[in-house]
Amino acid sequence: MLSLLLSSACLTPLLAWTLSSKSLAQAAPNGVPSSGRDADEETNIRVYQVASPAVVSIETSSGNGSGSIVDASGLVLTNAHVVRGQRTVNVVLADRTRIQGQVIGIGRGSQDLALVQLQRPPRNLPTVRLGNPNALQVGQRVFAIGNPFGQFAGTLTTGIISRIDRERGLVQTDAAINPGNSGGPLLNSRGELIGVNTAIFTAGRGGGNIGIGFALSVAQVQPFLAEAQAGRLRPGTRTDSPGGQLAFNGRPIQGELSSGDGTLPDDGSFYDLYQFQGRAGQQITITMNSSQLDSYLILLGPNNAVVRDDDGAGGQNARIQVRLPADGTYSLLANTYEAGQSGRYTLQAVLGQATRQPSTPQTPQTPQTRNSRPILQESGSLQNGDRQIPRDGSLFDAYTFQGRAGQRVTITLTSQQFDAYLILRTAAGRVVAEDDDSAGGTNAQITVVLPTDGAYQVIANAIDRTGRGSYQLLVR
Repeated sequence: MLSLLLSSACLTPLLAWTLSSKSLAQAAPNGVPSSGRDADEETNIRVYQVASPAVVSIETSSGNGSGSIVDASGLVLTNAHVVRGQRTVNVVLADRTRIQGQVIGIGRGSQDLALVQLQRPPRNLPTVRLGNPNALQVGQRVFAIGNPFGQFAGTLTTGIISRIDRERGLVQTDAAINPGNSGGPLLNSRGELIGVNTAIFTAGRGGGNIGIGFALSVAQVQPFLAEAQAGRLRPGTRTDSPGGQLAFNGRPIQGELSSGDGTLPDDGSFYDLYQFQGRAGQQITITMNSSQLDSYLILLGPNNAVVRDDDGAGGQNARIQVRLPADGTYSLLANTYEAGQSGRYTLQAVLGQATRQPSTPQTPQTPQTRNSRPILQESGSLQNGDRQIPRDGSLFDAYTFQGRAGQRVTITLTSQQFDAYLILRTAAGRVVAEDDDSAGGTNAQITVVLPTDGAYQVIANAIDRTGRGSYQLLVR
């Protein structure tokens, strides 16, 4: 899945360029830098020295992001999803000066770009220069600077351009990009902005970096800034969803997905984004129904928790049932399984009473659990020598069962010795659902309607590489 992260020099006079285009990888005549550092280290250091003073942190009522000062008048470039629904934001400069900024423009359609104007900016603000979009090459070294997780402002990571999608205006990179980096610059070795970091691809565990990140190419930035100069951008009150805030226990939301909505860069699917404030222990059920598209739901929570579902409500309808793991802001993407699908949908959100997390692991006793014969019941343990998930080194055991389309199953993984994590996959390896702690405490549970006939694989896993110990797995 894709998780959103909370160029030739511009031809317009909007930007006052202040940086030299001189190569940063300067060395002594014999090829060895006079400092004793190698050329790569010198480049890293000088890119940071040139660009980091113009990289800012952005604080909103719903999260944190990053941005780049692109004009000495106090114009900050960032992602639309960082400032979505905000009129004003707090901008923290590299020297920790805090300034209020006004959101003055949002990109058209699905263009995930925005501009923030600093109020009463200090004089002589540093700026980032735009690079040449036609000079980008796969294998080229790149640098990302931002505020990952909203806690580590001014962080530099390095990598290469892994892939260029010129049709969609995306630069793929293996430089470490994490939540909070959204809106920050992807730079070349001259310290020039060649992209705006916007998203990462993740299989769902924690939403962290696994070496596949995406930046909006500077080729998109140049016309965006030209529109800003011409005054053609919409003010910063737009959201990518019909209502923005998700209301529980009320009338269903009637929505529609089309080419004017948000677009996930990895697969081109459209989405509407909703947000709500949740409390740890709240039980929620969110259902997306449609006769015109194949519904897909993605729930992003605090601490990068991710829950998603394809056909949990039967047919082409999706449903997420989960007990919220933490207090904070949650984002829901009403999405489609296939790229480019459009049509109307209905979204219904139901909120139960907040409940205490159990002090000891318990297996939920639903009517289905009490009265049905188990499909699969296993006792096992995670121990040294078991297989590992490559991206995080966590141990897992795999089990298989036969299912049929439309069959509703509940899978529960309980343990008193480690924090359980469950993954349900088809025989072809497609992830159907996954969960961390919906069963309370350190236990995991998935309830889903199976999309097809055939074999399914249940992955009994731990939340991280330290997980060891015995467990019980039940499929009903």
